Amino acid sequence: MTYRAEYIWIDGTEPTREVRSKTKILADGDTPGIWGFDGSSTNQATGDNSDVVLQPVFQCPDPIRGGDNILVLCETLLTEDMSPHPTNTRAAARAAMDKYGDQEPWFGLEQEYTMVDPATQWPHGFPAHGFPGPQGPYYCGVGAIKIAGRDIVEEHTTLCIEAGLAISGTNAEVMPGQWEFQIGPADTVTVGDHVWMARYLLYRVGEIHNVEISLEAKPMKGDWNGAGMHTNFSTKAMREGYEAITTACEALGAAGKPEEHLAGYGIGIEDRLTGAHETQRYDQFSYGVSDRGASIRIPWQVAKDGKGYIEDRRPNANADPYVVAALMTNTVGEALAS
Repeated sequence: MTYRAEYIWIDGTEPTREVRSKTKILADGDTPGIWGFDGSSTNQATGDNSDVVLQPVFQCPDPIRGGDNILVLCETLLTEDMSPHPTNTRAAARAAMDKYGDQEPWFGLEQEYTMVDPATQWPHGFPAHGFPGPQGPYYCGVGAIKIAGRDIVEEHTTLCIEAGLAISGTNAEVMPGQWEFQIGPADTVTVGDHVWMARYLLYRVGEIHNVEISLEAKPMKGDWNGAGMHTNFSTKAMREGYEAITTACEALGAAGKPEEHLAGYGIGIEDRLTGAHETQRYDQFSYGVSDRGASIRIPWQVAKDGKGYIEDRRPNANADPYVVAALMTNTVGEALAS
């Protein structure tokens, strides 16, 4: 008897990283080991030195194939010394967790995305090359006039649950064809593992329904919300007292930190963070209670309770969750350790 292991990794495509995968057939009783791929075809190597190593780091049931089949998320390594490949952003997340894991960092990532018709290249639910009514009724909407793609969302959610991923919610977003799923709470490394695996499953569901999934930060120009990956974050100290909350916010706004974070928060920041559509401008930093126009929102319940978490509203939908989590863990972890 045999089973299939789908090896999944993150490629070197610029400016936005993509998911790649291939299938290995294994005999029952065998476990997935290291494998490899042609890095010259994924923007991770040159043709004269093309091999890149796949190192399994996280696996879960394959809810699409079912049975004993599994999904295997991998880090990419260099063949010379088995060190992390330059495109291996998970390694930096591991390093951040190693350094500040004693602070017990928790993340909840809100992954927004847009369904796109492959034929028209227009958002799912928009009239072909036309526009629906202005945004307003679509956010968390109900009904065929307001909502498109719920069947895809429900199928994806079921797959994530069956895979054992830490999916914690879904909702329709402000623009037709735009949705969100949430992953967390999970630590600095785990949240990236689960977001990337959930993205893989979303792309696969899109294949089945012939709908492209876009993580573009501003999929429709004009008076439409962009797509973000709002990042909810806390440490043990933040979950126990408000002083750590304000320390975290001040650290994120310290000299040089906004620029450092925005550089790792995805492509299209200037198009999305305009100061409109529930954003702060990319060249300004602010934080405030219940303020969705701030860079960092402190939920009202957190202010009332005097403890909890913060929401960084700046990361784009196309950001790498490993990069976002590493930046947040390092910046806040250093401030709270001092």
